[in-house]
Amino acid sequence: MRSLNRFRLITFDVTNTLLQFRTSPGKQYGEIGALFGARCDNNELAKNYKANWYKMNRDYPNFGRETSPRLEWQHWWRQLIAGTFAESGAPIPAEKLENFSNHLLELYKTSICWQPCNGSIDLLKQLRKHSQTGKPCRVGVVANFDPRLDVLLRNTKLDQYLDFAINSYAVKAEKPQAAIFERAMVESGLENLKPQECLHIGDGPTTDYLGAKQVGWHAALVHEKSYSYLEKKYGVDINRKHVFPSLYDFHKKLTDDAVVW
Repeated sequence: MRSLNRFRLITFDVTNTLLQFRTSPGKQYGEIGALFGARCDNNELAKNYKANWYKMNRDYPNFGRETSPRLEWQHWWRQLIAGTFAESGAPIPAEKLENFSNHLLELYKTSICWQPCNGSIDLLKQLRKHSQTGKPCRVGVVANFDPRLDVLLRNTKLDQYLDFAINSYAVKAEKPQAAIFERAMVESGLENLKPQECLHIGDGPTTDYLGAKQVGWHAALVHEKSYSYLEKKYGVDINRKHVFPSLYDFHKKLTDDAVVW
């Protein structure tokens, strides 16, 4: 993994990079909804969850942090959950909504809902070993996430491989904004750290890859789509050599010294 020797800071996205849902939110929501008497089609829930996710992010960015007056992140999720079930034909009664949404919020802090992505644990272990035996390197998480992030990382036991984690709600900035990457450099605690000594790895072409590149970092994109698809949609700013179908593949190429920055 000699190609990593140039980096003093390596950060990861969380969702669909280090961790992924065990089942779709539609199915998970459906199972919990049934316990509260809200029965509806899981496919409808999945469709409406996605639609409400985009709507809430458009109308109340960063889990409500960026709106005026500020919307608390718990209320942001409560509104999303209420909209998802109402549009699926099974509205949650007002007197049950708070308990129902709190139950889901607690559940999504745990490994009941999340599991490691292919290759994530092995790569994190190797990075920790590399840092201890080779050139010291800080490893962290930079995620568009609400304040449950730290608890989630502890519950999934990823925290043991990380030096820090920052969520967008706490730092009042979302990827691809420069401020969240700049905050990561500060959180690393590394003196005289330069952008070109930083690497960010994630699955978002805009939020992760291009966001990191625009602040002078190096970046790796973990994405299931082909490079031709990515190039057509996002342009030639994405380097073919830095796109990988999984962290397993990325780790393998690193081990073979097949990645050139």
